[in-house]
Amino acid sequence: MIKKIAVLGAGTMGHGIAEAFAMYGYDVNLYDTDENKLKVALKEIEEEQETLVEANFIESQSVGLTLKRITLCTDLKQAVIDRDYVIEAVPEILELKQNLFKKLDEYCPSHTIIASNTSSLNLTSMMEHISDKRKEQMIVNHWYNPGHLMPLVELSYFGNMSEHHFKEVEQLYQSIKKQTVKVLKDIPGLIANRIQQGIAREVFSLIEMGVATPDDIDKALKFGPAFRYATTGQLEIADLGGLDIWCTVGDNLLKVMDHSQHANVMLKQKVASGKLGIKSGEGFYDYKQDEIATIKKRFAENLIHQLKASQFYIDRSSIKDEEPSNKLNER
Repeated sequence: MIKKIAVLGAGTMGHGIAEAFAMYGYDVNLYDTDENKLKVALKEIEEEQETLVEANFIESQSVGLTLKRITLCTDLKQAVIDRDYVIEAVPEILELKQNLFKKLDEYCPSHTIIASNTSSLNLTSMMEHISDKRKEQMIVNHWYNPGHLMPLVELSYFGNMSEHHFKEVEQLYQSIKKQTVKVLKDIPGLIANRIQQGIAREVFSLIEMGVATPDDIDKALKFGPAFRYATTGQLEIADLGGLDIWCTVGDNLLKVMDHSQHANVMLKQKVASGKLGIKSGEGFYDYKQDEIATIKKRFAENLIHQLKASQFYIDRSSIKDEEPSNKLNER
């Protein structure tokens, strides 16, 4: 049974992953080579927990308990030497991950399952330098940002891991109320990112053609397809609407839609001119420096409300005889 967790990398994804496990009672070591980065991450976790309290998602006393479950580490060996499950969330550089996994193979107990948060690198390549035995305990677990709020985790099932080990990981994520997806083929982007890029490609194309303002295009998505996607998958929607209708519309529209094989030219131009979005103060929208914190908090609050609603929906749809709840389980 997985009880002790280590998360490697205290950046945007790493701190959110550590926070998610700690919220549900797990003992978590959060590792980074930069001690200051670890301190910043812990402060961010505290602020995110306070937002959850304000949204009535957790009780105020649970914030301190969550923080106490997280131990900050700058020594890799000490961070993983007694862990049952280790997740790396370091930069997407193959050689960096290969070297890290080689060390983890040496430092971790023999039973430890090692996971990568990548969605773009090949699992076989990443575990090239580790032992054959450990390869049977390697998995891709791709989280969505922000990790403490987004329910989705994609799990690889590429043939290297036994059903027993996979179930162990799956049950771990179920215990922290994540929705897991079993990915059967090692393809770039896995599942969710490929779907998202398909939508983004057409959205960027519509902006480039001047079809509507950014606000109206976002509104069309939020109150059109995305409104249904919050509770209903694309295949369910197709069945409900009629596959004959989808076939006809596809024949009419797909030939005139964007089919680019590269990032949108307009998007590249914005990046080249330093218009990176909220991080630079301008992207498709303008952001005043003194409003950025409020915008980020509002985004988190919206996700929390959506998370509450989705948990209620999942509980009501489940075959399990459980009462829906918006509060975390005590461990």
